Amino acid sequence: MTKNAYILGAGIAAALTSGVATADLTANAGAYSNYIFRGTTYSGDSAVVQGGIDWSHDSGLYAGTWVSTLGTAGLGGNEIDFYTGLSGETGGVGYDLGLLTYQYTSSPEFNYTEAYISGTVSAVTVGLNYTIDAASGNKDAAFDKGDMYLFGKVDFSAGPMDVSLYAGRYDYTNDGKFGNGNISYSHFGASIGKDGFSFAVDKSDVKPTNSAVGGLAANMDAIRFTVSFTKDFDLM
Repeated sequence: MTKNAYILGAGIAAALTSGVATADLTANAGAYSNYIFRGTTYSGDSAVVQGGIDWSHDSGLYAGTWVSTLGTAGLGGNEIDFYTGLSGETGGVGYDLGLLTYQYTSSPEFNYTEAYISGTVSAVTVGLNYTIDAASGNKDAAFDKGDMYLFGKVDFSAGPMDVSLYAGRYDYTNDGKFGNGNISYSHFGASIGKDGFSFAVDKSDVKPTNSAVGGLAANMDAIRFTVSFTKDFDLM
């Protein structure tokens, strides 16, 4: 684990031992035909199972962990994420800020940690993730310190359906350096869901020549369709 991952884990442990009387503990599990992360497939276009546990306090403090299989992607093994943050609303604007670390069981040299912040007004959310720490395998490649992911989305209901429209831009600090070429990219997509079932379509402009992200699957810039089913559970 990276240095920031240890710090984050300590923060989660402290949170989980405080304020139990006014806290909620929930879990989630799901099956997906593809693991789409920021517009690109992280599972080599194969199906995955995912799940997590979340703790939240009335103060807005929260912490959790989330796990996903990685299918036939080159990283192998599983992805385990840990996060902690603070969310709430002030002046009609919702906010969410925190730390998130990505841990890869078979490829720990590619672990990295982000700080994130987002704001929501009505149905519109905009946010930024910034990489603050990266393990040795990321040096001079993608997912290095200083990477920025900017995104926006609109969530609304259409009859019985929940609809989300979203787009993002991933700017890598090592874009054009160390022989990486042009590895930054943009993406957009949409999803509809009802009663745990969801259908999504995603498109990115990642080219096959992208040495950092494009190597996870062939035709990374193709339109991808994903179907999934998720279930939430109250644990406390």
